[in-house]
Formats: sequence, structure tokens, C-alpha cells
Amino acid sequence: MVKQKTIQNEVTLKGVGLHTGKEVTMTFKPAPTNNGFTFVRVDLEGSPVIEADANYVVNTQRGTNLEKLGVKIQTSEHVLAAFVGCDLDNVIVELNASEPPIMDGSSKFFVKAVEEAGIVEQEAQRIYYVVKEVISYTDEATGSEILLMPADDYQVTAMVDFGTKVLGTQNATMKSIAEFKTEIADSRTFSFLHELEALLDNGLIKGGDLNNAIVYVDKEISEKTMNNLKVAFGKEDISVKPNGILDNLTLHHPNEAARHKLLDVVGDLALIGIKIKGKVIANKPGHFVNTQFAKKMSKLIKLEQKNQIPVYDLNAAPLMDIHQIMNILPHRPPFLFIDRILEMSSNHVVGLKNVTMNESFFIGHFPGAPVMPGVIIVEAMAQTGGILILSSVPDPENYLTYFMKIDNVKFKHKVLPGDTLVFKCDLISPIRRGICHMQANAYANGKLVAEAELMAQIARVQ
Repeated sequence: MVKQKTIQNEVTLKGVGLHTGKEVTMTFKPAPTNNGFTFVRVDLEGSPVIEADANYVVNTQRGTNLEKLGVKIQTSEHVLAAFVGCDLDNVIVELNASEPPIMDGSSKFFVKAVEEAGIVEQEAQRIYYVVKEVISYTDEATGSEILLMPADDYQVTAMVDFGTKVLGTQNATMKSIAEFKTEIADSRTFSFLHELEALLDNGLIKGGDLNNAIVYVDKEISEKTMNNLKVAFGKEDISVKPNGILDNLTLHHPNEAARHKLLDVVGDLALIGIKIKGKVIANKPGHFVNTQFAKKMSKLIKLEQKNQIPVYDLNAAPLMDIHQIMNILPHRPPFLFIDRILEMSSNHVVGLKNVTMNESFFIGHFPGAPVMPGVIIVEAMAQTGGILILSSVPDPENYLTYFMKIDNVKFKHKVLPGDTLVFKCDLISPIRRGICHMQANAYANGKLVAEAELMAQIARVQ
């Protein structure tokens, strides 16, 4: 089991946004388990939250831009890449503007900020999506393609072909996420001169200077363009070096452009919202194809999780039999609806009930066509969860469990005499002050038959 991770302390960075040119203060804060990466616009009323979710991507021109209910976050990818590269799961990012500071155009300073804040393990288990077959996405218009194939670790290869003399074909590979900090994080964003002219003409890159973006000169510079660049970058003199780079900026890596494209892939695929065990091969990647692939993966994973049925050995010796259950739960027949506990950890529990024709509720619930009542299924799920919460105290026999809330209840299939019901309850948040908040699912015949979000509290018997 790998535990989720967040940062230990708050840490703040200040700078300017690349495209807006606005001063911005950004603070990384520890986040609770299962929070993921979230952005908070503290400059807006109510401090609205935008989750790092591929479904919120609205624009990929010169960066990956998110929008939720009219609230925007621009160029999110370098920050998200740093979080993934530092092996984090949960971070809150507070911003007083729409765009994180560009810093030097890479993820280096964000990684340093995370290291300064420290990293801590959390109670909840990390969930991975394990790739079992090749998954792909192709942008027919550009020929860009992303493949995801089975592998033991998260690996990324980026292959780029810019079709220019100054910068032709380059490749970069990250064999494991541990390589991100030293091999990828300091790779800076870049632009070609012809793109730079267009950006300046459209009032973009207001926060750009020659220290946070590599500029490759792919055309002859006119005197007019040279003067415009001097004004835009606040320089008295600008020159082109023999390696085709504007001014005197020194490359960190010979293939820095490809490494930055790989960095962007890592940041954009963070929008999938779950850690991946698989190898990504990105051919001519860009923010559009990256985020389209992230959207496809997010949809695919949610569908698989919804349809995934856990498998348990029902013939194995149970963790608790009916006698041990009655030592913990105060319920007794005919209102005791679980027969065994199959497994339990600090954040989940699995119970079982054999449904027979002898159940007392079948006497009055459709005697000619008996169907287990939905409310009884919910009660059985709650009793399974009750085992988990009562196991958190040393004297469970002195406590009773009471419902506080039941949400999002869905019944999908009938449960009939002869069925074996398996209940799985997972904590949504840690148990605090005797309050248990959990997601409960009931399975029978290889299908999800019912689900509900339950909240209960234990109270000492007076």
C-alpha cells in the first residue's frame, strides 16, 4: 500500500504571469486526503475553487487554461507538473490572479517550493490506474498522437519535430517519476521568433522576458522586429547567438525543447486526476492533444471504476463470524443483516450477507415475488460500516451507532432469495469525533446492485 502525500507547510511564491504580465502571489497549502490538486482564486468573492480536472479545460492556446462557472485559471501545466514530479497527491493552490507566476518558464522553482514546504504521508491509500492495454488518441489535423501502454512505473517519452533548421527533431524520456526533479523540472518554455511576433502583436506575453522563455530564431530579423523586441523585453541590445537562440540565454540541456514538451505532458495529464502506472509515448505533443487525451482517460477510468466489481474469496475464513459481529454491533435478529466481515483496514471494511427465503421481511414484501427491500440493503451497508467505526474505540459494546445523513442512494438491480450480497464501505474522510463518512456499495451476482453515501456517529450508551 502506498499512502497519499501532501505538503507539510504552506509556501508562497511571487512573480508575474507570462501572458497577463500581472503581479501574482501564489501559495501552496496542505490539502486533505482525496482532495487532489485544486486552485483557489482568493482575489474573487467567495474564493471559488477550480479542480485540476480535464473536463474544465476550455482553451489550450499558449497554455492549458481551465474554467469553472466563469472562473479561470491560465497556464496551469507547469505547477501541476511539479506536483506530479514531486510525487504529491493533494495540494491547494491559492492565487490572487488568474495565472500562476511564470518564474523562469520551467517547473524548477515550484519543485523547490515543494521541497521547502516538506512532504508528508497521509492516512488514505493512493489509488492507481493500472494500464492493461494500449490506449491512444490522435489529432488528425496535426498528426499529433499519444499512446499509453502497460508498464510497471509511470514513464513518459516525448518525440518532437519542429521542421526548422534551428530546431529539428528532438526526443526526451523520463524512465520514472524520480527523474523529474533532476532531468525535466528545469526545462524552460520556448517559442519561435515568428510566433513571438504574433504574440506581441496580440498583446500577449506581457510578462515575458529573455530569462523565462527560450526564443529560437527561425527567420531573419528585420530592423523593425528587432526594435519591437528591444521595447518588449526592456533591453538596449538583443543579438542572435550561433546556436540560433535570441540573446545570451544558455540552454540547460541540448534537447531542452523536447524536455519541456515532456514537462507539459506530465502537467497536462495530471488533469486525469489519478496516478497512472503505464508508459506514455507522445509524438508531436501539444496542449490540445495532451488535454484531449486526458479527457478521454478521465472518462474511461470513471467508466471502469463504475463497472469494476471487487472479487473476494467467499470460502476463505472470515475476519469476523456472526458471533464476533454480535460482540461489536448492538443489533440482533431479525434486525442484524450481515453474516460475516471478510476484510477491514483503517479506511475500509467488507461485509457479507446470504439472502435466504427465510428472511423475516419476505413475509410481507411481495410474498409471491420476494424482493429484498432497498431500505434493508442500505441498513445492511450501514451495519457493515458500523463495524469499522465501532472498531475505532476500545469498548464498542458501550456505544450505539446513529445515522446522520444518507445521500446519493441508487438501486440498480433487484436482490432476490438465494443471492449473496457483498458490502464494501470506504471512508470518504478520516473518522473524527466518532463521525464516520463513507461511500458504501453493495454487489451481487457480479453486479453493483446499490450504492449510497452514508454518514453516521457513535454515541456512548448512557
